[in-house]
Amino acid sequence: MAGPAFDDRDGLIWFNGEMVPWREANVHVLTHGLHYASSVFEGERAYAGNIFKLRQHTDRLIYSADQLGFELPYTVDEIDQACIDTLKANNIIDGYLRPVAWRGSEMMGVSAQSNRINVAIAAWDWPSYFSPEARMKGIKLKTSKWKRPSPETEPVHAKAAGLYMICTLSKHEAERQGYDDSLMLDYRGRVAEATGANIFMVMGDNKLHTPIPDCFLNGITRQTVIELAKARGIEVIERAIMPDELANATEVFLTGTAAEVTPVGVIDDHTFTVGDISRWMMEDYDKAVGKVQAAAAE
Repeated sequence: MAGPAFDDRDGLIWFNGEMVPWREANVHVLTHGLHYASSVFEGERAYAGNIFKLRQHTDRLIYSADQLGFELPYTVDEIDQACIDTLKANNIIDGYLRPVAWRGSEMMGVSAQSNRINVAIAAWDWPSYFSPEARMKGIKLKTSKWKRPSPETEPVHAKAAGLYMICTLSKHEAERQGYDDSLMLDYRGRVAEATGANIFMVMGDNKLHTPIPDCFLNGITRQTVIELAKARGIEVIERAIMPDELANATEVFLTGTAAEVTPVGVIDDHTFTVGDISRWMMEDYDKAVGKVQAAAAE
């Protein structure tokens, strides 16, 4: 993302109940969340001043914190309102919000029973996660050597910071090889997701196939797109998908708050078209989030 560094911007960040100047929203270097990944977060989009699926995101933030063994010191309503206030305080109409919660610096060590639970919310203008050109022709994915872990290994259904370490490693390696992102398999060798988005495939039967989210996030955008597809009469099949089945796919696209609906043109040696179903889902999602109405009003 082009622009100034994220620690050197104008604006306000909601920090433990107060609006703090952006550059002053700091934590200590011995914060537990930095050393032991005891941090959870959300990614949210605002369209025309409205935060899409705000309550679902806040519910998931609280669920993620619970999975990491800590309780947020704010109610669902308070966090929702803080998100709305942060958006308004920064005069953001169409942008991105990042609520984050973490254990503080009161104790240093694996155990952190006495550490304060901190919550902050930032908002900024952010265009598409992938470039418009890449989205129109389909992005390129490279299968990662890193795999999504077993539910017996990590709290895989939490949106927890530690779970994204292998995503950064995977995406960096893909970018070094000229790809836009990575396809991640799960611990069983099945197709799982990209580094920050769920994946859908159109097979020869013109049905949408998507992996069962049993060891990765069942994304809010994923759930929205499934509803939109069913409303169009498109059958959605959630099942185990093996990598060799990519050869049978005619269309592939990703879904996520940041990625929205993004077609995929290449995965390793496989190529796909940006076909009707991908375009329909892009159009329907834009309408669902209010993107089309916002553009028309400008």
